[in-house]
Amino acid sequence: MSSPTTTRPRPIAGRVARLAMAATLAVAGAVAVPAGAAQAANPYERGPAPTVALLEASRGPFATASQSVSSLSVTGFGGGVIYYPTDTSQGTFGAIAISPGYTAAWSSISWLGPRIASHGFVVIGIETNTRLDQPDSRGRQLLAALDYLVQRSAVRTRIDGNRLAVAGHSMGGGGSLEAAVSRPSLQAAVPLAPWNLDKTWSDVGVPTLIIGGESDSVAPVATHSELFYSSIPASAEKAYLELNGASHFFPQTVNTPTARQMVAWLKRFVDDDTRYEQFLCPGPSGLAIEEYRNTCPSA
Repeated sequence: MSSPTTTRPRPIAGRVARLAMAATLAVAGAVAVPAGAAQAANPYERGPAPTVALLEASRGPFATASQSVSSLSVTGFGGGVIYYPTDTSQGTFGAIAISPGYTAAWSSISWLGPRIASHGFVVIGIETNTRLDQPDSRGRQLLAALDYLVQRSAVRTRIDGNRLAVAGHSMGGGGSLEAAVSRPSLQAAVPLAPWNLDKTWSDVGVPTLIIGGESDSVAPVATHSELFYSSIPASAEKAYLELNGASHFFPQTVNTPTARQMVAWLKRFVDDDTRYEQFLCPGPSGLAIEEYRNTCPSA
């Protein structure tokens, strides 16, 4: 695959509120906090307390199943594959639509489907209407896929329609930015090696994680990912991860840093799960990471 040439960002407030409550209880001295109270306080938390090992494993804590979606049964996008947790005891899950890149099929990045779903999300990996669709078209198709998931799909009863996200590779990544502008009620966007002729995204208000490759020659980070990240207002909550030595095609093979940060970002902003802040602030480091930027509060 090659390319041609009501937001909920409140990690600071949530942290302050929790600290204030803890201080109040400490002063009172007589209030016991029952096991599971933290999860009860946030009804969207799904799964056990996160660890590095959990995020870097090939699968998360939830068993998953999948089903194909025929292009003949949908409108606005080209069908695809749905991946979903089989556990029905957890309540509903957030959902994410993911687009492949220019000339590519969903199979090029399909490893992301079960990987993300196994952490407690419903995922639809889409086929685009044509392999040559531009980012604006892919953005509309991502939103059409989310609408299908919530309104018509066989797994719609498993989905919380208020907790939705988009992602994509290359032109699909550029499309995820387009979708974030078109539908500001999205909870998160994750462009991967994004390509778009539009370099300014000051109208994005959705928490956005951009992942780029240092050696990308198709959508060089200096003229794509870095510009996109810089133009998004800090009020939206944003992060930029650059992978050391990675080409434009890093999402097409299993990539643990990508999966780890995607899951942590979706957990934090789609599930409002503050247990995952530790993986976003200060963020990842190591030989695989060239650079990481974020809007975390300074120490």
